[in-house]
Amino acid sequence: MTEPVISAQDLTKIYGDLTAVNHINLTVHKGALFGLLGPNGSGKSTMIKMLTGQIRPNTGRATVLGIDVQQNPIGVREHVGIIPEQETPPSFLTATEYLQFVGAVRKIPDISERATWWFDFLDFKDKKDVLCKDLSRGTRQKLMFAQAFIHAPALALIDEPLINFDPIMQHVVKDYLTNYVKAGNTIFLSTHILEVAEEICSDFAILHKGNVLHSGKVAELTAENRHLDDFFLDLVQRSRNV
Repeated sequence: MTEPVISAQDLTKIYGDLTAVNHINLTVHKGALFGLLGPNGSGKSTMIKMLTGQIRPNTGRATVLGIDVQQNPIGVREHVGIIPEQETPPSFLTATEYLQFVGAVRKIPDISERATWWFDFLDFKDKKDVLCKDLSRGTRQKLMFAQAFIHAPALALIDEPLINFDPIMQHVVKDYLTNYVKAGNTIFLSTHILEVAEEICSDFAILHKGNVLHSGKVAELTAENRHLDDFFLDLVQRSRNV
């Protein structure tokens, strides 16, 4: 078997008296659409920040695309696409200027053509010359989605990708993510929207209070005529009662 795209070993993150992530082990292979599922505050965003080198774990290590995250966090971010928990494009740039900035940082030679494609695809070309501070939350989310995929990364790590999209755009984005994985890439997303995870994810892990309660394949539940939301709620409820 080939080297995992993501390998997390004993990752732990502690903030004062709070253990946000507790000795987590995860493996994600190429071609997976992996969903990290959990209630708000379960540690999902912390996991993505550790996997992308934005924060350092207290214990453990992780490799992403074969790169040791702690030793070379910038190297990881050079190769992956990232959509953070909060959509935060620079307020003083227009949408076009922001994508041009991303293109300059990532040394994308045809950034203008790629930016035009994304403005058309996500249907916000009428906002391309608007300052980011004046964009709606949904449009800022479109812009952050575009910047994450504009360099066609082999791996994207996405925090709540659909949270600010209307139903039409949710459908567009879900189709894009599914086809992106079919083309041989890998997606790691966090969400608490279980219906979305069941619809598009191939693999999943359930996180609660920083602990992994279960990891497996969505198809395994389907084969047992079980729904992800029922399975999730049962596990989390049992964890709360322990």
